Amino acid sequence: MSVVRAPGALLDAARLERFAAELASAPHWRLSPAAEHERSYALIWADEHVNAWAIRWSADADTGFHDHDGSAAGIVVLEGAVVEERLSLEGPPIARRFRAGDTFSMPASAIHRVRHGHGAPALTVHAYSPPLLVQGVYRVGEGGALERDSVPYTEELRGELAGV
Repeated sequence: MSVVRAPGALLDAARLERFAAELASAPHWRLSPAAEHERSYALIWADEHVNAWAIRWSADADTGFHDHDGSAAGIVVLEGAVVEERLSLEGPPIARRFRAGDTFSMPASAIHRVRHGHGAPALTVHAYSPPLLVQGVYRVGEGGALERDSVPYTEELRGELAGV
């Protein structure tokens, strides 16, 4: 098993992908299987520059649309598949499907959602820099206006815009 070294600085999205892959290849962590309709997660890295989470995605797992409040993200898919969607004013959300072995990233400015991709539960590692502390969640307010609320990173995401 390789040893993961602290990055020592804030990481951009591309470097976060590599860091997430490094964490995934040296798993000093274990995540129990999710129940059929739940998403489970565990903090697997935390320092002043980066924090990272292992997330198990069950059949109905869906974060709803959210942002990372200034934190870029790098993600690696270890098992199964997930779908990442970004809001678009030009039409329906822009969807990308990722399977085991894939990595992807997003800038700190992204408004997106991640959901289970179908079939067996998925397992992903997400790395954030600066460390993810707050997320913005989106809802439809009075008169159909899009509104944002800030929630702590520890709050489970299940935004009402999941069906957009």
